[in-house]
Amino acid sequence: MEKDPGCCQDAAKTAAGEMLGPEAQLDDMVGAHTDYNEEEEEQKYFRRKRLGVVKNVLAASLAAMLTYSVYLGLLQMQLILHYDETYREVKYSNMELEDIDRKVLMGINVTPVVALLYTPVLIRFFGTKWTMFLAVGIYALFVSSNYWERYFTLVPSAVAIGVAIVPFWASLGNYITRMAQKYYEYANYKEEHVQEQRQAPRGACNAYIVIFQTIFYICFHLSFVCAQMPMLFFLNNYIYQHNHTLSGVKHCGEHTGQQRRVVAQSWPVLSPQRMPLQVLLLCGSAYRTTEEIDLRSIGWGNIFQLPFKHMRDYRLRHLLPFFIYSGFEVLFVCNDFSLNYGVCTLGLEKLAYLLIAYGFSASTCSSLALCMLRLRRQYPLLAGAFLHAAILVMLFCWAPKPQQVEQAPLLYTIAALWGMGSALNKTGISILLGMLYEDKERQDFIFTIYHWWQALAIFTVYLWSGLPMKAKLSLMLLALGLAAGSYVWMERRLAQRVAFRLPRMPRPRHRASGYRYLEEDDSDETNSEDEGTSRDNSQRPAEEDETPRDDREQRN
Repeated sequence: MEKDPGCCQDAAKTAAGEMLGPEAQLDDMVGAHTDYNEEEEEQKYFRRKRLGVVKNVLAASLAAMLTYSVYLGLLQMQLILHYDETYREVKYSNMELEDIDRKVLMGINVTPVVALLYTPVLIRFFGTKWTMFLAVGIYALFVSSNYWERYFTLVPSAVAIGVAIVPFWASLGNYITRMAQKYYEYANYKEEHVQEQRQAPRGACNAYIVIFQTIFYICFHLSFVCAQMPMLFFLNNYIYQHNHTLSGVKHCGEHTGQQRRVVAQSWPVLSPQRMPLQVLLLCGSAYRTTEEIDLRSIGWGNIFQLPFKHMRDYRLRHLLPFFIYSGFEVLFVCNDFSLNYGVCTLGLEKLAYLLIAYGFSASTCSSLALCMLRLRRQYPLLAGAFLHAAILVMLFCWAPKPQQVEQAPLLYTIAALWGMGSALNKTGISILLGMLYEDKERQDFIFTIYHWWQALAIFTVYLWSGLPMKAKLSLMLLALGLAAGSYVWMERRLAQRVAFRLPRMPRPRHRASGYRYLEEDDSDETNSEDEGTSRDNSQRPAEEDETPRDDREQRN
């Protein structure tokens, strides 16, 4: 009988293992696998990290789009319904909904005026992701308060919305920019400065900032489209036609209309409660845990002061008019143009189509900001400003007549062109801020300043609501001309390598307790001598469009 050769080999291996002892057997069990490729596994790991960053950007963009669309749609439908006499008398009797609506608008528009005092503290205390989560939760609270429309539900929730507006947008802008920087780190993980967690070379993340901010605004501008769904599917079935609602209108600019009673207002309330969960579950953290500890360890007094100190930088001062104009132009198209030109000419039933044209155009044309990958960064902002200036001059010289439905194509074209200018404006400003301020210790302050000035502009629009249309157009033209001129002057100064001034970022001050900071030499704080992750002001290298500050300008 022949012996099985496999059995002989196994017996030989067993005997050899017994002879070598337990150490050899342990090496065979836990040693490196012969098929293991370390470089390939590393590539797979960082590929998953990059996909996670893309997932974070898409989740944040969709959450912002759905939250803002539900908020805008509900607010628009609420204001229309509350001015219907039949709706008020049948459902709410003598509750004075018009007075409540005035208080709601006041709470939304006035409260953000003081947001610069608390927004940086909120972002540093809770972190960027958790600030987004809390702000989206407040939006959901406002929408949910419409289940029971009373003074003590609507007005406090409107004030809470006003408190959350600037933190919401500042944390979003900071989050998208940080995702672009993290994608760069994961795409270039072999670079020495990435492995040592140092600041990337100046301009290295610009391409990713352009792409991610474009993706965000493509998604966000669709909120103006989704906000019109309640009006399209519900309100338009109950609104009188334009020959009735505009029967008493002699000149455009005066809006009178009446709607029948509608029982469809609870539709938008179904989805906003899911948005905080989407932010919480799908959006990853913007900073490492140690980085967040370092960011909030510079002292709350410094965190409170730094937004004001950053405004000494001439680049921000030159951009302030553009910040203000970006607040003017959105409310102009949603309020003044839509009512005084669109509704006055076509009737209230066409309001949704005008805003849909604006939203689709803004979403599509946000992709034009990708031209900043090849062209100079000035082109999108100046092109949007030129387009808006041409439209404002045309509106200044032309006024449609009431009930002229044949002018609908012209009005839709104007709305679409305005959306193109808005897309270039908003996307260009966010990209520009990400390019100019790449230090992660400063980004929350910069975006807070941007959206605070934008909130001040919206508050100004709220105050001038009683002005004649020509006065509003004149102020818009003045603000736009000042913004474009100031921006061109800023780029000219940068081209001339004029030194700019930034405040020195304080070193983190950690308490000597816990396992992490028992020894000063082992600290991995943000500005430590060995592993600093940010570029010190005095060590900033020269570059094409910015000049290092001299010693006198670096002082506080």
